[in-house]
Amino acid sequence: MQSRLARAEVPEEMTWDLADLFASADAWEAELEALDAARADVDPYQGRLADSAATLRRCLDTAETLQARFMRLSTYAYLRNAQDGTNPQYQAAMARVNALAARLGASLAFVDSETLALPDGTIERFLADDDGLAAHRIPLERLLETRPHRLSADTEGVLASLGEVLGAPYMIYGRSKASDIQFAPFTDAQGVERANSFNLYEGTYEPHPDADVRRGAWKSFSAGLKAYNNTYAATLATEVKKNVVIARLRRFGSTEDYLLQPHKVPQALYTDILRIIRTELAPHMRRYARLRRRVLGLDKLLYCDIKAPLDPEFEPHIPYEQACGTILASMEVMGPEYVEFARTALTRRWVDRADNVGKSSGAFCSSPYGVHPYILVTWANTTRNVFTLAHELGHAAHFGLAMKHQRFVNMRPAMPFVEAPSIMHEMLLARHILAGSSDPRTRRGVIMQLLGTYHHNFVTHLLEAELQHRVYALSEAGQAITATLLNRCKGEILEEFWGDTVSIDDGACMTWMRQPHYYMGLYPYTYSVGLVASTAMAALVAQEGPPAVQRWLQVLKAGGTLKPLELMQLAGIDMSSPAPVRGAVAYVGSLIDELELAFAA
Repeated sequence: MQSRLARAEVPEEMTWDLADLFASADAWEAELEALDAARADVDPYQGRLADSAATLRRCLDTAETLQARFMRLSTYAYLRNAQDGTNPQYQAAMARVNALAARLGASLAFVDSETLALPDGTIERFLADDDGLAAHRIPLERLLETRPHRLSADTEGVLASLGEVLGAPYMIYGRSKASDIQFAPFTDAQGVERANSFNLYEGTYEPHPDADVRRGAWKSFSAGLKAYNNTYAATLATEVKKNVVIARLRRFGSTEDYLLQPHKVPQALYTDILRIIRTELAPHMRRYARLRRRVLGLDKLLYCDIKAPLDPEFEPHIPYEQACGTILASMEVMGPEYVEFARTALTRRWVDRADNVGKSSGAFCSSPYGVHPYILVTWANTTRNVFTLAHELGHAAHFGLAMKHQRFVNMRPAMPFVEAPSIMHEMLLARHILAGSSDPRTRRGVIMQLLGTYHHNFVTHLLEAELQHRVYALSEAGQAITATLLNRCKGEILEEFWGDTVSIDDGACMTWMRQPHYYMGLYPYTYSVGLVASTAMAALVAQEGPPAVQRWLQVLKAGGTLKPLELMQLAGIDMSSPAPVRGAVAYVGSLIDELELAFAA
C-alpha cells in the first residue's frame, strides 16, 4: 500500500511560500505580541467619537490598520494549519490567533456602538466636514443599516469578547477533520490495498473509472464518517443553536434574516434561487443520471457513482505545468495585465498543490490584504484539477485587483458576489478549450467538466443550502438537531431531487459531514448566485468582446464598494429578475441535450 507523504517529505516546489507573509515563525510571533499590545491604540478614542469628524476618522483609520494587521497574522496561522492540521505547533498557533481575535474584537467593540449612538445626521455632517472620512463612507452606511438590531454597548462588548467561544464549532469541526478522522484502507479487485482519506477520496476515488475501486472507497469513506456522525452532529447543532439565539437576541424575524443581513441582497433572491433551481433543474439532472447509468452499464446508480467518468479512456493525464499553460491561454481575453498576474500566481509558489498527511481537503483561495493571494489545491493530474485551479485563480485575480484599487475596509464584496469571478474563470476555460478543438471526444469531455461545475454549485451546494433552510426552521421550532435528524433530512432532500434515478444510501445521508460551509453562515446558496452571474457574464463576453470585459474588470476592481446586485448590474446582469436563473438552468439542459446526442452516436 502506498503511504501518503508527511509534509516534510513534500518537494518544496509543490508548496506555497509563506515568507511573503512572514519571513519566519519568529517574525510572526513578534507581530502577534506587537499587535496584542497595539490594541491599546484605540483606547484614547473611547467615549470621544462624537467630538469631531477628525476624531472619528482617526479612530476608524486606527481600527482599519489593526484589522489589516490581524488579517495578515491570522492568514499565516491558518495557511500553516491548512497545509498540515496534525502539527501541534500549527494547532496551537491557530488557538492563539482565535484568542487574539476575541481580544481585538472586544477592544474594538465600542467603535460600532458609539458610532451608532451618534445623533441622527451626525455621520452625514462629519462626512461633509472631513474629506478623509470618505474612505469609510460605505462601511459607515452599512453599519447604520444594522442599527435596529444592535444591542447595548456592554452587551456588544461581551459578545465580542466571546468570539473565540462562538467560533468553536467551526474550529472543532476543522480540527477533527484534519487531525482525527481516519478512513480504513480497502482492497480492490486485484488485491491491492489502498489508503483512503478525505483528499484521496474526493480527488482520486470519487471520480475513479473502476466501479470496484470507487465503491470500495465509498464503503471505507462512509464508515469513517459514521464513526464521527454523532460528534459532528453535536458540533453542527451547536452552530445552529448559536445562530438561532443571536438572531432572536438581535430581534430578527428569523435566523435566515439574521444570516442574510450582511449579504446585502433581497430575501427574494435567496428564496428564488432555492426554489427555482431545485425544482426546475431536477428534471435535467435526472436525465443526466439516467444517461450515466446507461453509459456506465450499471444496474443502479449509487450516490458514489455520480462523478464517475463517462469516457474514462479519454481522461488525459495533465501535469500542473501543462494545466497552467491552458489556463493562462484561456484568460487572454481579459488582457495582458490580468494574464501576467495569473502567471505570477501560478509560478511564484502562491499555490500549494501537494498531497500530504494532515492537509486540508478541497480547495480554497486566501487573500491577505497588502500581500497577495494564496491557493490550496491537491493536484492529481486530472481535468477536474484544471477547472478547480482556474476557479481558485479567479478568486485570486478578483481580490488581487480589489486590493490594488481599494482600501482594506472596502476590499471584500458581500458574500453573494464572491463566487462569480471564480466560476467565470471556469466558463472562460471551457469556452477556450472548445474553441481550440474540433475533436468530438474533447468537446464531450469539456461538456462533462462544465456539468461537473454546475453539479457542484447547483446541486451539491444548493442542496446544502436547502438542508440549512430546513434545519434552521426545525431548530427555531424547538426541535433537537441530532445525527438522526440531519441524516434523515439530507436523505429526504437528495431523494426529492434525484427521484428514483440515484440510490440514496446511508453514506449519502451523511454527506452533510463533508463540508465546512455550514459553519460559514448561509454560504452554500451563494455558489448558485455566482454560477448564474458567471453564466450570463461569459455569454456577454462572447457576444460583446472587449466592452463586456472592461465592465467586468471594473466590477472586480470595485471590491466591496457596491452591493452584490449593484456589482452585477454594473456588469450588465439583472439579478433582480429570475430570468438569469432560469437562463442558467436552461443552459444546463442544453448541455445535457448535447451529451445525450454525443453518447447516442
